[in-house]
Amino acid sequence: MATAKHRVLTDLHLNRALLARQLLLRRVRLPLPRVLDLVAGLQAQYAPSMYLAFWSRIEGFERPELTAALEGRRVIQATLMRATIHLVSARDYWPLALAVGDARRSWWLASRRGVVTDDEMVAAATELHERLSQGPMRRKEIDAAIGRELAAGVGFWLDLVRVPPSGTWEHRRADLFALASWWLPAGASSGERTTGERAADEHLVRRYLGGFGPATAGEVANWAGLPIGRVLPTLQRLDLRQFESEDGQQLFDLPRAPLPGPHTAAPVRFLPVWEALLLVHARRKQVLAEEHRPLLFTSKNPHSLNTFLVDGKVAGTWRYHAGEVRPEPFAPLEPAAERDVAQEAERLSAFHR
Repeated sequence: MATAKHRVLTDLHLNRALLARQLLLRRVRLPLPRVLDLVAGLQAQYAPSMYLAFWSRIEGFERPELTAALEGRRVIQATLMRATIHLVSARDYWPLALAVGDARRSWWLASRRGVVTDDEMVAAATELHERLSQGPMRRKEIDAAIGRELAAGVGFWLDLVRVPPSGTWEHRRADLFALASWWLPAGASSGERTTGERAADEHLVRRYLGGFGPATAGEVANWAGLPIGRVLPTLQRLDLRQFESEDGQQLFDLPRAPLPGPHTAAPVRFLPVWEALLLVHARRKQVLAEEHRPLLFTSKNPHSLNTFLVDGKVAGTWRYHAGEVRPEPFAPLEPAAERDVAQEAERLSAFHR
């Protein structure tokens, strides 16, 4: 537990810190890889969500910019934290992949106990590596090569990335795979592949705190999909500032990360499905009120819905239909907020069109 000497941050402090670090208080003009580094990557299970997430964070962003960055290998789609698809910068791929690799393999074997073994997965990865050394393969080709059961988890033993044209706005199913060592730029795949586990863990923790902090050790572990016992030693050896939450929990943070005042104005922002701000690891920041959580996440709807923020909190959902974005607020909005939502919806409609 944190001691009384640490400054107490309210939930509203944490809300504004999260929005600032996620670039949702003010749009920026930065290269896409730099934006990904700042926000600790983007969820990429559904291709359009990446484009929409950039649109809400980058001034003047247009769809071809991301497609070009994917084709130019400056940004990478891969299964990383929590065994889910993320979009990260090329320079971030190897340290993040190394940091979460053991945990992903352990999770997979536990979920398939009695069905597959580690030796079988190693053999499948070896066989697939030889085939992929000749170039990318579709998921159905991988299934045919090693069998569907092994194919479903072989990416935890073999560093694979998803490559364009799959996984773009125009071709949304990200089912074309390549070896990371084959696809990534030479500078990214030479030195960083040999990053030690300790350095990789430190890189992952810094990325999380930079994009989502201040945070507890449990929140870092939840986001990364790592046991808390793996995260705590890293937090303890890094030079971090510490705070205390309203409920007395210890919060860790980077020394110079943004920490705006709790009453900083938060503009209307539209968010896509699979938005990381709404997941459990960011719950403390109260972007999503608990009474609204069941409206977005159900067993039949794990990806949530498109949402929009008013004053830093989810105020409703939206959908794109017949050429326009249609907001659906949870409750009547104040006139000024209603006007701002309508204006942002029109801008997003134009982006879709």
